[in-house]
Amino acid sequence: MRRIVLLSLFLTYIPLHSYAAPSDDALTVLNSLSVKGRAAKTGYTRAQFTHWSDLDRNGCDARNDTLKRDLTALVFKVGTRDCKVISGSLLDPYSGKVITFSSTKSTIDIDHVVALSNAWQTGAAYFDKTKRQQIANDPLNLLAVDFTLNRQKGDGDAATWLPPLKSYRCDYVSRQVAVKAKYGLWVTQPEKDAIVKILEKCVGQKIPN
Repeated sequence: MRRIVLLSLFLTYIPLHSYAAPSDDALTVLNSLSVKGRAAKTGYTRAQFTHWSDLDRNGCDARNDTLKRDLTALVFKVGTRDCKVISGSLLDPYSGKVITFSSTKSTIDIDHVVALSNAWQTGAAYFDKTKRQQIANDPLNLLAVDFTLNRQKGDGDAATWLPPLKSYRCDYVSRQVAVKAKYGLWVTQPEKDAIVKILEKCVGQKIPN
């Protein structure tokens, strides 16, 4: 009986911190990702990733949700319950410039931080339709940015394209790491090397949620 009591007391005082939460340190998370070469782009089309969906069921599609999150001085189309953004102002994270948005002019794109074709070539080709839709509409993978820079980026990864605004690069690559970790995508060796080079300049950088 005494042994049972002592065992019970011992189990009661097992420290809870022995069950550590996963690290949110960007470099640590990066090092947890698999490193492989880019797979073939065979079979990829943008239509494979159903985008601008309303996965959170708030009545607005992912594109307008991103505009609402990232822009200021918002003006909405009448009758859309403050959903469809028709104008606003963006402090562009990629350039640091202030850009005026209008739904009638191409000045701002919604960037997939991990480009969809890059995702396809680093694991998403094996996703089912639902998971591809999730990564295409996940706020973590979406940013409102200068449309010219987004088109310069294309489907590039960190080894081939980085934002011109150097002060934003730590946030940018840590977001890419967060997306790849969340969806189980891999990185290429040149991509990892480029991200490490950036993160070494911002020790302790956390991944966004």
